[in-house]
Amino acid sequence: MTSYVEGSPVKALIVDDSAVETMVLTAMLRKFHCEITTAKNGKEAVQMFLEGKKFDIIFREKDMPVMSGPEAIEKIRALGEIHVKIVGVSVGDNAQEAFMRVGADEFLPKPMKLDVVGAIIQEIIKKKKKNNDTVQA
Repeated sequence: MTSYVEGSPVKALIVDDSAVETMVLTAMLRKFHCEITTAKNGKEAVQMFLEGKKFDIIFREKDMPVMSGPEAIEKIRALGEIHVKIVGVSVGDNAQEAFMRVGADEFLPKPMKLDVVGAIIQEIIKKKKKNNDTVQA
């Protein structure tokens, strides 16, 4: 499922099997005018990359059916996706280490805070703007 915001500077992928958690994060990301796509498991997320879809950021839950968060991250990184920012999300104490070991860029404990999510999105927008300015110069 994709939720479009016209002219959105940030394409976000939410990978979580919980409809409630997905709705909460979707509501947060809409406040920052993100284009949002969702997947219910890691296999769906990896398939999107195999189909050539591109995202600026992925929010990944750790414990999921079909393919775990860390396993999916490892596969996505192995496809050469080094520019997408991957944020591991979980309630577990050992989750941060598991995510970082396989190539996640950041970890956010649940429940996520709007200001923290906003800061990450603003960082991506600034990076994209800087890259566009460099290309135009």
